[in-house]
Amino acid sequence: MAIPQEPAPQDWADAAALIGTSHAIVFASAPLAPTFDAVTSSLGLVQMVARDVAGVVDPAVEQLTYADVPEILALTALTKPGPFLDRTIELGNYFGIRDEGKLVAMAGERMRAPGWTEISAICTAPEHRGKGLSVRLIRSLVHQINQRGEQVFLHAVDTNPAIGLYESLGFAIRRRFTGISIAVRN
Repeated sequence: MAIPQEPAPQDWADAAALIGTSHAIVFASAPLAPTFDAVTSSLGLVQMVARDVAGVVDPAVEQLTYADVPEILALTALTKPGPFLDRTIELGNYFGIRDEGKLVAMAGERMRAPGWTEISAICTAPEHRGKGLSVRLIRSLVHQINQRGEQVFLHAVDTNPAIGLYESLGFAIRRRFTGISIAVRN
């Protein structure tokens, strides 16, 4: 969904119709105020691009499928990497790492533009943090996306401590902007 830089009331009405009973996140260079009754929250975001990120093949990283959605939803509910619904897996390839059969870390592909793929939903169960699982997932995704001839980018809330990790891997901040979360009230 796209909103003009200076949305008119009809633009917001069209957005509300598209959102329906779900929710959406709208990115903007300046704060936006919907003209319909919505629950909104605003947050600072950064867009980062992979400049010098080494991609690798990791045999412990497995592709996730629809059968994994219950575990994915449990992990994302626990770690809150951003919006993840039961059909989000349809947006791209999602990968995970298991410990004793249990999904403990995951990341995947979400937004796409010609020649670009976003890495999203990077998360690790709290008891497995500090083991480098997110790094392994990111490097694996970078490898796969680069093999398709595409560039990698990601978005993060500007207060996310993982930004330092992303920078240490070779990501660079490309742009700072505002995001608003919208849920249409019925």
